[in-house]
Amino acid sequence: MKRRALLLSAAGLWLAAMLSAAPLAAATSDSRPADKTLDVEALLNDPNAPTAGNPKGDVTIVAFFDYNCGYCRKAAPELERLVKEDGNIRLVYKDWPILSESSVVAAQLALAAKYQGKYEAAHKKLMTLPGRASTERMSAALGDAGVDRAKLAKDLKTHAREIGALLTRNNEQAEALELPGTPVYLVGPYKVAAALDYDGFKQVVKDARARAAAQ
Repeated sequence: MKRRALLLSAAGLWLAAMLSAAPLAAATSDSRPADKTLDVEALLNDPNAPTAGNPKGDVTIVAFFDYNCGYCRKAAPELERLVKEDGNIRLVYKDWPILSESSVVAAQLALAAKYQGKYEAAHKKLMTLPGRASTERMSAALGDAGVDRAKLAKDLKTHAREIGALLTRNNEQAEALELPGTPVYLVGPYKVAAALDYDGFKQVVKDARARAAAQ
């Protein structure tokens, strides 16, 4: 798995596209290398990718994140609040662990929790852990969040192939989109490479709806 996000300035990620969003179409232009094709259906509707919000929402947000990304942790509750209050947003989680080995472990734990219906609880808890927590600390935190740790350990082994394949697909999609690092949010036709606050997410969702209505 390539980790080019390690080379990026966190400050640059925070400032880039803070007040504006580039159209998603720009990321899928003919300038992309031929071997980096994007399957839009798989991007939006991967059956193994965790989702939240309204499954029939009029706007889909695809969130690429890393649990060790401080900007991802800052933006996560803001996005969660909007999805809950809006009521008509479909959220697709794309675990993209590119910052460290503990990022990979965190993603595997969260995705394994999905097999007991606890992905969102695991996701929310892992987003609150500062720094690069140990595997034991993450597992203990998930236990505190209501995740059955014995089942979690079993599912990590039983579904290792499926979890690994999903993370590989997420990485391939991120590379096809030429994402600069985490976080990145695909909001309707827009690509936002920044950690937005509540008002920022609300505005780009409004823009996405306006663009859809104009078509």
